Amino acid sequence: MRVLALAGVIAALAIAMPAVSAGDPRAETVANGLAAIGDPELAKADYVEHCAGCHGVQGLSAPARLPELRGRVGYMMCTADTRAYLLRLPNIAKSRISDNQQLADMLNFMVFGLGGTSVLPGTKPFTAAEVGYERQFALTSASLVRERKRHVETAIGKCGAPASFRNFYNGN
Repeated sequence: MRVLALAGVIAALAIAMPAVSAGDPRAETVANGLAAIGDPELAKADYVEHCAGCHGVQGLSAPARLPELRGRVGYMMCTADTRAYLLRLPNIAKSRISDNQQLADMLNFMVFGLGGTSVLPGTKPFTAAEVGYERQFALTSASLVRERKRHVETAIGKCGAPASFRNFYNGN
């Protein structure tokens, strides 16, 4: 029964992913990022199981006071520091997904699938080696707010993220 419910959620998620139009310069980057995922169905299932409870199945966490992913998370891929921040988040760095490639695939689904329109041209997918390295520097809950603010300002200043990126979600 759980498998059937999960399959239904994954199917709905695939339909609801934000599309990047063919003429958009980000389209090739998004396609390459999604193509880097070894097992797309497992990556989606991992997202649903490990992340969707808080960030929402479609990456829309409102009204929860958690960052919205849909159309936004890609901005955090524009510098080495902002990329590392995503990998150092406690729920990522200390994830029960112990296989670094499997975790990289899930993160690439989040960034390129849910973040789609926020991914800058030329953004490279996460690799297992990058995930494995950054996991050892997990952030603590005491530093999360400060770190998020710092990296959001970088994304706005250097990466073209809108000022509304400072809000946890667009409806803020």
